[in-house]
Amino acid sequence: QVQLVESGGGLVQAGDSLRLTCTATGRAFSTYTMAWFRQAPGKEREFVACINTRGKLSTFHADSVEGRFFIFRVDDSNSVYLEMHNVKPDDTAVYYCAGDRTGGTRPQSVRDYDTWGLGTQVTVSS
Repeated sequence: QVQLVESGGGLVQAGDSLRLTCTATGRAFSTYTMAWFRQAPGKEREFVACINTRGKLSTFHADSVEGRFFIFRVDDSNSVYLEMHNVKPDDTAVYYCAGDRTGGTRPQSVRDYDTWGLGTQVTVSS
């Protein structure tokens, strides 16, 4: 069973860049499709980006972050990252790392993921 821990959140200004890191324990990490979700106060958890497994490694990003955020993974380090550029106040949220043990191609629903981290807060000031 994989366990996930996020880091890298903080307080930044609009237009800044930030990198979030999700580190996994467990040997099966490379077989998991990984994703980032976020949840702002009073809102539902929403999909941000996903990356599937070794040999495919295709990525998919939500329209709201396309061209600004980039997901990538380094399986040798059991880590997945979210590179965030030109952040906006609307990006303020708790960011969660998630894993899909079935290795789905492009899962975008909360229900598709069976493993979650505790989240890291990102706050963007205007």
